[in-house]
Amino acid sequence: VQLQASGGGTVQTGDSLRLSCTASGRTGISPVMGWFRQAPGKEREFVAAIAWSGSSAYAEFVKGRFTISRDNAKNTVYLQMNSLKPEDTAVYHCAARAQSVTVIRRDIRAYGSWGQGTLVTVSR
Repeated sequence: VQLQASGGGTVQTGDSLRLSCTASGRTGISPVMGWFRQAPGKEREFVAAIAWSGSSAYAEFVKGRFTISRDNAKNTVYLQMNSLKPEDTAVYHCAARAQSVTVIRRDIRAYGSWGQGTLVTVSR
């Protein structure tokens, strides 16, 4: 599966952005999709993930501010980010677990397909 992320940009503290990730290829979108982010000088970290059923998981630092959703007919996963903070500045990557897997995991190693990332910059 190929993943294409978009929607990043430069915003101010408190603003909102919606990221999109579209899957293409023979298999289409995977049952479990996730968003990760990597800030300059830091390791890539889990942000949110969603299963085919719509069940989801979030990192503590985005709970109440970010919402992950999916449109299976469009092979697309979204990350709605509200109340953005400067510490949210990072490259955001979407990722997919294998087609045979239906369980959400927060471990970066559980995801085998990755998009190129989209940069989100939040200024003070």
